[in-house]
Amino acid sequence: MENEFNFKVYVAEKAISVNKALDEAIIVKDPPMIHEAMRYSLLAGGKRVRPMLCIAACDLVGGNQGNAMAAACAIEMIHTMSLIHDDLPCMDDDDLRRGKPTNHKVYGEDVAVLAGDALLAFAFEYLATATIEVSPSRILVAVAELAKSVGTEGLVAGQVADLACTGNPNVGLEMLEFIHIHKTAALLEASVVIGAILGGGADEEVDKLRRFARCIGLLFQVVDDILDVTKSSEELGKTAGKDLAVDKTTYPKLLGLEKAKEFAAELNGEAKQQLAAFDSHKAAPLIALADYIAYRQN
Repeated sequence: MENEFNFKVYVAEKAISVNKALDEAIIVKDPPMIHEAMRYSLLAGGKRVRPMLCIAACDLVGGNQGNAMAAACAIEMIHTMSLIHDDLPCMDDDDLRRGKPTNHKVYGEDVAVLAGDALLAFAFEYLATATIEVSPSRILVAVAELAKSVGTEGLVAGQVADLACTGNPNVGLEMLEFIHIHKTAALLEASVVIGAILGGGADEEVDKLRRFARCIGLLFQVVDDILDVTKSSEELGKTAGKDLAVDKTTYPKLLGLEKAKEFAAELNGEAKQQLAAFDSHKAAPLIALADYIAYRQN
């Protein structure tokens, strides 16, 4: 096909744009150590899936990359905060992230906590002040959406439940789904929904994209669980087998590896159904991102 969507080119172009914007958003200034710690984790690589979802959703409903870039960066700042805090000894206690020593291993636990706090605070400042060519009312809705995805109705709720359930052999599928919908899927959902809001999406478009995002958010974690038991630390860029080592409940543990893979395929199919009403050419990046999440190897 003459106009066939090239996902590799799309990912490379968006990653360059997002990384440039992140680099420019947080510069080293006084006090230098905290800004260096923020930049260390923020610019350590990563797939930039959340920013890409945000930009792709914005484009899909008629917006442009400029409308969504500040939000895309804000979401990545919050995602990075969650990784810094997740890796701390009092949480998941991990030494490796994105193929590098975790933030607290380089800067100490005290600075790592503060770097995460600073990224969280600055994310909202950046979304509120650096978003361009979008009405204040839509920016306000986007800020509220992002806040909800991080707090006790989102990421924090999932993390608390996850910590409480670690080592508990009686955790069932319902609780596992609660953990992942909140801990992982909430921020992925916010990425898509905020992109659609800032792009000028109508309510019914935002609703369809929210349902799409919930599916791929859960899909992301199911695949993460599968990779943890099928890949090495070198392949993942983080410690492999960690879930098994701490007796964490995962989809492969509850369903078995093959059933977990089947569930992932079902979620991917359901996600794509939500995009059927959109222009297929404009929806191509989101369809490709769903496949990428489903079939990624790290």
